[in-house]
Amino acid sequence: MAGKPFQYQDGMGEGQSDHGCATSPTSPLNPIGPSSSDEQDSSRDSPSASPTKPKRPGFRGGAPGLGSRTSSTTSLLKLNDLLPKQEDHGTDTYGVCEVRDSFFDAVFLKAPHLPSKDGLKALKDTLPAAFDKHNPLTIKHFLPNQWRELKSVVRSVLTTHIGIKLLKSFLAYFLAYVLCLVPAVRHWLGYQHYIMAVSVIINHPARTVGAQVDGVLFTIFGSAFGIAWGAVALLLSTSTLQASYGYGGILALFLIVLVAGIAWVRAFFIRFYQAVLTAGIAMIYTTLSQTHSTTIPWPKLRGYAVSFLFGQAIALAINVLICPDAGARPLALSLHESLELMQKALQNPHARDARLRRQLSKSFVDLSEAYRDMVIDSTLSRFRPDDVLELRNLMQAVLRTLLSMDTEATLLGDPNRGSAVPSEKHSEDDNAAQNEHAEDVKGALAAPTRALVVCMRESVLRCDAALMDISGYRKYLGPSSDASSDTSVLKISLRQTIADFDKVESALLQSGSLPDSAVHDSEIVQLFVFARHVREAAATVQHLLHHVSEMQTVSNWPRIRLPSYPLSKAIYRTNAQIRHDRGGVVAGSYQVTFGDIARLLDKIKSRVHKPTGRTQSDAGDSQLKPERSNTTGTRTVNDEAKSKSNTKVRYQIWRGLYRLQGFESKYALKACLVTSLLSVPSYLDQSKWWWDRYEVWWAVAMSWVVMHPRVGGNIQDLLNRSCLAIFGAVWAGAGYAAGDGNPYVMAVFAALYMIPMLYRYTLSSHPRSGLVGSLAFTVVSLGLLEDYREVTPAVFTAYKGLVFFVGTAAPILVNWILWPFVARHELRSALSSMLFFMSVTYRSAVATYVYFEDGSEPTEHDVQRSELLEGRLREGFVRIRQLLVLTRHELRLRAPFDPLPFSALTEACERFFEHLIAIRQSALFYNTGYIRDSPVAAERLLPYRRDAVATVLANLYILAGALRSHRKVPRYLPSAAAARKALLVQSDKVEGELMAQGELHEVNTHRKWSNIYRFSYNQSLTGCIVQLEEMEKYTKLIVGEQGFDDQFSM
Repeated sequence: MAGKPFQYQDGMGEGQSDHGCATSPTSPLNPIGPSSSDEQDSSRDSPSASPTKPKRPGFRGGAPGLGSRTSSTTSLLKLNDLLPKQEDHGTDTYGVCEVRDSFFDAVFLKAPHLPSKDGLKALKDTLPAAFDKHNPLTIKHFLPNQWRELKSVVRSVLTTHIGIKLLKSFLAYFLAYVLCLVPAVRHWLGYQHYIMAVSVIINHPARTVGAQVDGVLFTIFGSAFGIAWGAVALLLSTSTLQASYGYGGILALFLIVLVAGIAWVRAFFIRFYQAVLTAGIAMIYTTLSQTHSTTIPWPKLRGYAVSFLFGQAIALAINVLICPDAGARPLALSLHESLELMQKALQNPHARDARLRRQLSKSFVDLSEAYRDMVIDSTLSRFRPDDVLELRNLMQAVLRTLLSMDTEATLLGDPNRGSAVPSEKHSEDDNAAQNEHAEDVKGALAAPTRALVVCMRESVLRCDAALMDISGYRKYLGPSSDASSDTSVLKISLRQTIADFDKVESALLQSGSLPDSAVHDSEIVQLFVFARHVREAAATVQHLLHHVSEMQTVSNWPRIRLPSYPLSKAIYRTNAQIRHDRGGVVAGSYQVTFGDIARLLDKIKSRVHKPTGRTQSDAGDSQLKPERSNTTGTRTVNDEAKSKSNTKVRYQIWRGLYRLQGFESKYALKACLVTSLLSVPSYLDQSKWWWDRYEVWWAVAMSWVVMHPRVGGNIQDLLNRSCLAIFGAVWAGAGYAAGDGNPYVMAVFAALYMIPMLYRYTLSSHPRSGLVGSLAFTVVSLGLLEDYREVTPAVFTAYKGLVFFVGTAAPILVNWILWPFVARHELRSALSSMLFFMSVTYRSAVATYVYFEDGSEPTEHDVQRSELLEGRLREGFVRIRQLLVLTRHELRLRAPFDPLPFSALTEACERFFEHLIAIRQSALFYNTGYIRDSPVAAERLLPYRRDAVATVLANLYILAGALRSHRKVPRYLPSAAAARKALLVQSDKVEGELMAQGELHEVNTHRKWSNIYRFSYNQSLTGCIVQLEEMEKYTKLIVGEQGFDDQFSM
């Protein structure tokens, strides 16, 4: 079983001895967990061991000795804080080891103590910013909250672009409403005249021109399709005498078939939301209105179509003529906000701000959405789509490097203040020398590093000014006119600053003033690592500055940019206003994001495990070749293309059947159930008179409008929407009664009611309740003008309000009973999925960047794929925190929902993810190609590597499964800290033997950088273990801890 040897990156075989105990570093990504923020590395207080006869640390417990590698020593000391302070519990293997290719040897230690209530209160900083406000469901703060929100709304309407959007929506609606008040217009359009105002509400003009045009096309097509489908149903139901006996059955069949189809499309292809929404309303109107007649009233179809077209014409005219938004403003606003955040992150210095990091992650997501919104619709912009795509990628690269920087480093502090952490006075001369070298490195790197940060901040500011000048919105968005947009001069300045930094950095590593052993000192290495992160950030800013400078040379005349987003992706996406109007933005985005992550990870998960084959000649463990072990996870199956092609058809069939079990089919079933049951009275002769008199078909239409594929079904939605439906009808009746049907009085009442209601629908975070209130008022108010009524206005208003109440409440109750969306349950499921994603990402990172085969080093494609996956995972954490905010709006009967364990688990999981990114970045530079490979050493380390990786994976699988099924976590889990410590101890031992044999080469510049990145690499791997312990604690707080005798308890 010959094979290629491994490149090994456990920190074994690259270090040198002859150095003492160094000060404890802080990893660039801060490996300290949320509940252990006061944890200090004990390496500062530990005496140095003899470099000639190092005392090796025990397997667990006890005070470890300090080996020859400070990066390993620091990790060991941190691991000791996670392990019980006890001596060996019979774990000495006496030199016997077992090399296996499948299972691993798990070590079980004493379970960690769970945080107390006081300890959880200290984690409030992990909560999203929305939790700083009072709970919206508390009665005590309800009225003050409403008053503050009202003042904020009035201020934003009067001073920002929101006021223009509201003005456009109201003008279009009010024009349509006033036209419906004119008797001549009502007579010409027929009793369906109010459809003109309804049409304006559905496709209101508070959107970009491109989105408005798309909306006009989609709504017209949907209405035409719904009318055509309903007309066919009417023709078939009255075509023969036998068919007329089954009149109701035929109409019900056509209704169910169409609702099932368009509901599935509405849930799956959200691009066609407006088309399927209007198709459903048109079909319900066609088949369920005026059912008392024995003949088909064809004029009603003409009246509906003409009224709807007039409404769309009014909305389009207002959108184009009054302050048209060509689509460039949302993109410019997103770019400006992201660049402002970058400048804030480059402030010198500032403390580690968790919320600023979350804003940076959110900005990372917003840039993708801004680009997508630009290319998914037609726009009139000065930006070319290709330039925006490259700009988005470069800005996301800058955000990625900023998230990797630790701005609390002493290099960014006051140069006159000295070190931020005073060094302990050691009696050993070598430790004093190391401290002196650290001060020398700090003094040499501080000035160029600070200059680089200042230059980066100025570069980002000029990029902001240049981009806003190109967009034409600098006057409205910023920055101020004092900021220059000249990028050519700053390119030279930034290039020179980078060159000065590189010169100082190279001089430090190549000069004889810094001894070879200095690259093993933790404080010195941390300074170099942070400086290297700043240098990488400067490179990304330099690329961004160069691209912006090129964009300045292109003609900035506005041009029409047609949609260029791939059709295969566009059918699953839609523009920002449609995402807002359909509601459930958080739930929909969460599902889409996690689906994208799952598809990206599917290639990794689908790798087939093939146990290593053995023959009689190599049956012994000693003949196992580490380079063929499945521990690496790098081997893929490429010889099964034929078998895959044979199963492709069967797989597609299974995939289709599996898709039918998804939420789309569940939503289609619920929509069919509600609409079909509510429409039953229209088919019965004894109920047709009141069905037509009070236009009860609107109850069916409202159930179709209100029911959402993702969310709905809670007491807050029921109260809000039902109350607004009733209030809209009551206000309409009051307006009619106030002037006895006077159109001027009704217009005044419409203006007073619809301004706040249109704001709620088009601009607030509660669009569906605003839509319900708007439709209820419009239909009832204009319906009171008809002369065919045989009841009093008060009775008509009461019954019509009841119709809208039933149509609004029925789908909410069905959504509440059948497959409800509960934010806290979805939050637990999302955290379970994220833990599983972390396990796959951890396995992939280790396989691709750590334990790769010789000749299979990570490629540029691997790095790009990893960065794409990391971007999706960052978006996943954004969606999880948005779900966490949603839990504040759900009433809970048993007890108030405690968000702290969920927030702390999210924070720990995100820090685990940041350590994975640091592992990938460090492993790329921690190059072992300058040393001689040692297959014997790799074979000896194989079981320890296997156990270290497998223990982390096992813990993540167990925690993810416990959250998914809501079952308790076992009290004792495999100790990842013990496995990691065993690997480091064995690595030290093997390194000592290699050094004794003279197999390690002397230190050169490449080797120095390798050792520097080894420190960050080892610290990040140990940081993963620390965060894994934190995730175990918080998961146990969420789902409980299973003890030994739980099965006997009642």
